[in-house]
Amino acid sequence: MAIPTVDLSPFFTEANEDGQKKAIEIIKEACSQYGFFQIVNHGVPHDLMSRAIEFSKTFFAFPDEEKLKFSPGSGAPLPAGYTKPPSHSPDKKEYMLMFQPQLGFNQFPDNTPDLRDVHEEMFAYFRKTGELIENILNDCLGLPPAFLKQYNHDRSWDFMISLHYFPATEAENCGIGEHEDANIMSFVIQDDVGGLEVKKDGEWIPVAPAPGTIVVNIGDCVQVWSNKKFKSATHRVVRSKERHRHSLAFFYTIKGDKLIEPLPQFTEEIGEAPKYRGFLYKDYQALRLRNKTHPPSRPEDIISITHYEISTK
Repeated sequence: MAIPTVDLSPFFTEANEDGQKKAIEIIKEACSQYGFFQIVNHGVPHDLMSRAIEFSKTFFAFPDEEKLKFSPGSGAPLPAGYTKPPSHSPDKKEYMLMFQPQLGFNQFPDNTPDLRDVHEEMFAYFRKTGELIENILNDCLGLPPAFLKQYNHDRSWDFMISLHYFPATEAENCGIGEHEDANIMSFVIQDDVGGLEVKKDGEWIPVAPAPGTIVVNIGDCVQVWSNKKFKSATHRVVRSKERHRHSLAFFYTIKGDKLIEPLPQFTEEIGEAPKYRGFLYKDYQALRLRNKTHPPSRPEDIISITHYEISTK
């Protein structure tokens, strides 16, 4: 079993309505069945994707004392900069969190201008790809034109992370445990090590890396808007025993003051009760961030979108 792959080339050529309709149908089915799909011919240069991964490897190869100079500062909606997990953390990875370039939250060593340039260019391409997929999701959900755009019209809450997963040990192979993303959607490019897996019907499906391919997964906001018609994908990363893993993740997200709730098209207009109560995105984001800064002692106490579910009992 493999997650669907979607060819986006019809959206970059004129008068290819049949190709666009086919892509939209594949994405709609993927969102309802997996919450995951891969895209090819997406307009992001393959050599740029490769260089972004290689420059990330360069940064993570720096000594710890050099990387720690770029630890998170204050003033950003999320802590931008380099983060190394504590030794007791179940997630065995380090990462560099970079915000939208014009907001000034991105963090880079001054002696690596190429790394900065490549990642800022990669960010810009991810944002364009996100706007395209957002329009497609808008169609898949049957919403008025540009309806989803209102949730972050200036894209000022989007962010990107470079990640480095350490090789697995005999006792532990978790890179990041199973979870769902809180946002609209996420994009991932991974090196040839792989390790990304998506959960479907209780089974874990590996997402095999392929050159030039971008992985897309749907987040909690889409699941809430659609009243569970579309899935927020449960996924994880399993580490290789022999190799380090590098990836780049872009989070296409929402402004904090926006209210998220099931849309009437999926509730009152079709006679279905809402499955979630409404919430401000910033409140949910704060709860999710607390999972990381103050990890609960019991897994069942980790906050997820079920926190806002309406009980049917």
